[in-house]
Amino acid sequence: MQVTASTTFSDLLQEVERFWTPLPDKPEETAERILSALWSTACGAPVSADRALPASLPELDGESLGRLLGLIERKKAGVPLAHLTERQTFLGIDLLASREALIPRKETEILGRAALVKIGCMAKKRGPLLVVDVCTGSGNLASAYAYYEPQARVCASDLSPEAIELAKRNVEFLGLAKRVELRVGDLLEPFESPEFVGRCDLLSCNPPYISTAKVKQMHPEISQHEPQAAFNGGAFGVSILMKLVKNAPRFLRPGGWLGFEVGHGQGAGLARQLERNPAFAAVETYSDPGGEIRAILAKSRPVLP
Repeated sequence: MQVTASTTFSDLLQEVERFWTPLPDKPEETAERILSALWSTACGAPVSADRALPASLPELDGESLGRLLGLIERKKAGVPLAHLTERQTFLGIDLLASREALIPRKETEILGRAALVKIGCMAKKRGPLLVVDVCTGSGNLASAYAYYEPQARVCASDLSPEAIELAKRNVEFLGLAKRVELRVGDLLEPFESPEFVGRCDLLSCNPPYISTAKVKQMHPEISQHEPQAAFNGGAFGVSILMKLVKNAPRFLRPGGWLGFEVGHGQGAGLARQLERNPAFAAVETYSDPGGEIRAILAKSRPVLP
């Protein structure tokens, strides 16, 4: 049975629109893009919502239509789109996605862009860099650093062995295995050696920052399908950030940068703490379009002559 895109898409779109609910943390996922991404995936050409365009959809046959209808039913049941397509775009890079790690979000691109600017400036001044990313998850930030800055050697860690396996698949998928090293461990513990202590040009982290109480209020698509360890930040949501800020100065070289993502309402207070911290010489905040601080970068204090 041959079913053409022109005669099927509008009918299926109405079905998706009936159950689709916009999620603030996934603004790229419109009903039309969801259907387009599932359509391409059913035809053996998986794409993320960002890459899914109705105008360029392949033609369905009977088998691919059956697969598409099955994917739509799974999406209707609450399975995240990125888990169905196994693709997610981050900072213009296509990544593999799965249940092993948090699906990369648009708000993390705020940290990624700010960090890449610092990395680029430092690379122009001094050449090869050592960049460390902790709580790396799928390896989205680590992969972006290596992808966009050829002079960056990137080392990344995560407490979850499953997340590190996904990150390894992404590094191989992108052809970055020679410049990205991945380790299992808690925050900076895998880097406790002279190779890293006092030598990192940039240290970044997208930590769990949702308070335990708020985890229960999260949309089921997140709380039931993505690993809680990737977003549960303890009673107040900042326990992991506090540990990071305490230990990061030991690893940064003088003039190096610490960068991390923060949750809603956390940015101003954390920025003030960093401004009072004698280990840092400058603090920069980066906000989303609504004016909410979502990323902070702090410069390690240079050694005085």
